[in-house]
Amino acid sequence: MLEFLPDSYLAGLHITPIFRDNSWYLILEATLVNLADAAFDGSIAFALADKELLRISVHLESQETLCQRTEEILCPDVIAWSPAEPKLYEITAKLLNKQGDTIDDLIDRTGFREIQIAGKEILLNREKIQIRGICRHEDHPHFGCAIPYTAMYEDLALIQDLGANSVRTSHYPNDERFLDLCDELGLLVWEENHARGLSEEAMRNPFFEEQCEACIQEMIEAHYNHPSIYIWGILNECASHTEYGRECYKKQFELIRKMDQTRPCSFASCQFQTDICFDLPDVVSYNIYPLWYHDTPAAEYLAELYNWIQTETGGTGKPFLISETGAGAIYGYRTPSRVKWSEEYQAYALEQQLTAILSQEGCSGVYIWQFCDGRVCDSWFSVRPRTMNNKGVFDEYRRPKLSAEVVKRIFTSKHEDTF
Repeated sequence: MLEFLPDSYLAGLHITPIFRDNSWYLILEATLVNLADAAFDGSIAFALADKELLRISVHLESQETLCQRTEEILCPDVIAWSPAEPKLYEITAKLLNKQGDTIDDLIDRTGFREIQIAGKEILLNREKIQIRGICRHEDHPHFGCAIPYTAMYEDLALIQDLGANSVRTSHYPNDERFLDLCDELGLLVWEENHARGLSEEAMRNPFFEEQCEACIQEMIEAHYNHPSIYIWGILNECASHTEYGRECYKKQFELIRKMDQTRPCSFASCQFQTDICFDLPDVVSYNIYPLWYHDTPAAEYLAELYNWIQTETGGTGKPFLISETGAGAIYGYRTPSRVKWSEEYQAYALEQQLTAILSQEGCSGVYIWQFCDGRVCDSWFSVRPRTMNNKGVFDEYRRPKLSAEVVKRIFTSKHEDTF
């Protein structure tokens, strides 16, 4: 893409909704750049749904980049964004010269919503939510990872039909169009940076931290305005049980909080009773696979894990999520004996897992691993038949396995949460 830039232009716009005293406010932060050899004097006009909110004067020296932040702006009569009513509004910033002519503009959408942590609960617009989510890879047998808009929409329609209210973008930031669709459809999003399953040795690579932080910075800068994103994640199943790993987690959480103080953050751990990082995130999250990688009953395994978190770690009193659970099945392999890799066994395991997780005291919800079967490299041949991760409740062609009906029945049953 080749883009023509005027001498002075708007490089970015961050929109922060605030709810206070039963009213909604906005804080707007515009990034301006002056490429000219001379100084620039003009103004920025901000508008909500074509109604001007505020106009402020700006001055930029030659070659200067400036972040212009407004005070809180009252926005009367707006409708809050929620999964039940995903109302979106256009916000426009216009850069005007001294004569009042528009020389650049920037238009984005957002929703008025607020995410808070209150003890062990995650609140959306001051109301408790329970996550009934699913993890999804950007992978398709026809399109690879270059998935067209219509295929994205079809995936989200299938996810919502399961009764899910959230998607985890495992394990990388997702396409802007996918996030736009989540905004429109009212699906909550856990979005995370691109690092998964790394040992301490891999994390000691001299480029590791630089790449992770660049990914976080680009992700938050580009996706800050999406109301569907309710939490930021990092470093899925990495070395959070080591001192060196802890320093990496600490630095990355510090970066997130520097860039965005309106959303909580978390990471998905697989270090059973050895993790030393739970004092760092706002939400404690675990990937667990009882009845798949081991035969411990799901309720027993989860209770033991939760008790350890609450009594022996820095995660005491924080919200708790299961960020992955599931079992594998080969589409079409059915047997009454319910052996592993059969659709019957996957359906059984997921029913046991989900029932235990959604009944666990202090648990804010669950993400199923995963939406559909996805490709892996052939080094996984011994544990990933067909060179696929076969834990999808749909196969790669989006054909439902028996577990899809189980998930739908559990996810659509009555829950305590509003959404």
